[in-house]
Amino acid sequence: MRRREAALTRKSRLSLDFARNKVLYLMALPVVVYYLIFFYWPMYGAVIAFQNYSPLKGVWGSEWVGLSHFMHFFNGHYFWRLLRNTLMLSLYSLLFEFTAPIILALLLNEIRHKFLKNLVQTISYLPYFVSLIVVCELVKVLTGSGGPINLLYSYVSGSSGLDMLQQPELFRSIYVWSEIWQRAGWESIIYLAALTGISPEQYEAARIDGAGRLRQIFSITLPGLAPTIIIMLILRLGYLLDVSYEKIVLLYSPVNYETADVISTYVYRKGLIDNDWSFSSAVGLFNSIINLAVLVLANAISRKFSGKSLW
Repeated sequence: MRRREAALTRKSRLSLDFARNKVLYLMALPVVVYYLIFFYWPMYGAVIAFQNYSPLKGVWGSEWVGLSHFMHFFNGHYFWRLLRNTLMLSLYSLLFEFTAPIILALLLNEIRHKFLKNLVQTISYLPYFVSLIVVCELVKVLTGSGGPINLLYSYVSGSSGLDMLQQPELFRSIYVWSEIWQRAGWESIIYLAALTGISPEQYEAARIDGAGRLRQIFSITLPGLAPTIIIMLILRLGYLLDVSYEKIVLLYSPVNYETADVISTYVYRKGLIDNDWSFSSAVGLFNSIINLAVLVLANAISRKFSGKSLW
């Protein structure tokens, strides 16, 4: 009886909530439909990772091979190179690209001249709206033989001026710094928004107590940003192995595969170029499972030690 009453109560609450917020539900409907069609419905296709998939036989008619594709990948010649390159690029990005928007937001927050602040913000946002293809071509021109960055690097390091993208040891640095240039301004918006939630009275009290700007940053600004930083870090860790393949594909070549080839580009080559759909699905599924495990672990650690988490 009590369960029935509780169920009726929940149902009535949901009905009342929908009646009050039906406009919001209707606005959210296209987004829900989009994710159902393009993110959840295709998940059933992951079963081909356990098959020798044939388009003629279809998903359910293809031969089942169990974990053979996973074992082939784990025992393959490229497994450790792909894992190392993916982890290195992810850690480089986490160390430099993730922190760059935070530092930029802190610097912008210290600019008191409104026109100058808006000008710097606008300039820092612009690269985000440039096409990725254009950005990659700019990188190639700037780092190629005779490019200004290449000339500067050659002058400082005393190198021969060879195309920088043809030097495997430089690929990670070029990739990460180009990502910072393109994304730091845009990603700083969320931290600037979080800074507006810090009460100005805290800064006034700190100034009365004799605290300088640097002390205010460490005692007020960073603690105020901490919840946002933690949430963004957890989300970022959920994509630890999911290095964007589009930019790497546009920049890399067989010459720098040694440091540039990552799991996502390997999936691209095996799936779309070699037409080995089952094997590429197995590699992609492995990548997704690791990302999910890291996300859950990071969320649990954050909830235990800081009290902040996604769920």
